[in-house]
Amino acid sequence: MKILDIPQSGKRGLYVSQNGRYGQISRIFVVPANPRTTDQSNVRERLTKMTQAWRGLSANQRTAWNGAASKLQTRPRCGTSGMMTGSQYFAKVNCNLALVGASSVVSPPQAVSLPTLVPSGLVITNALGVIAIKLTCGDDPTEYTIIRASAPQSAGVSVCNDYRVLGECPQPVLGKADITAMYVAKFGDPVVGTKVFVSANQMVDGWTDYPKRWSAVVPPAE
Repeated sequence: MKILDIPQSGKRGLYVSQNGRYGQISRIFVVPANPRTTDQSNVRERLTKMTQAWRGLSANQRTAWNGAASKLQTRPRCGTSGMMTGSQYFAKVNCNLALVGASSVVSPPQAVSLPTLVPSGLVITNALGVIAIKLTCGDDPTEYTIIRASAPQSAGVSVCNDYRVLGECPQPVLGKADITAMYVAKFGDPVVGTKVFVSANQMVDGWTDYPKRWSAVVPPAE
């Protein structure tokens, strides 16, 4: 239920507090589901490898990561944030690199200026029952432009926070990058009248920008 209280997050006794879409929420604690999907397993494997790799660094290398991390802030939570630790920064950078199959690094990367994100919109068409999901692209995407999407949702849903990685953005043809095969391989064919949510962001040297998100309803056949 929604409550009025000081910002808080986490478990206390039998209750869990968290920030919801419309304010502070308090609910009874339940053991989270753990379906051990392929995506979950991949994330956990990457985190485990980076934890082990952090222990294997030299003292000087860890000092370099700690120094670089001290200049960075964690994502705000309950209105506050703090400095990142070296191990957090190391894991963040290398997990991002591992996501796209790039080699891990043992030294903190220099800050980069990310270019403007190429994908700028989502278009879904249905020509005689053949559904196509495409991203509008005015140029070729950067090397690591990562596409995520949700399973088909009700057309009445306006906000989605459950995105899964599809892969890197394909090269556009005539200004549109076709992600249909990527989407269908992950979620199956979307049904007419359902809504598809897609997000895209870039990764350069382990640095990422904030994702941009779009949605569109699968139209009836024309």
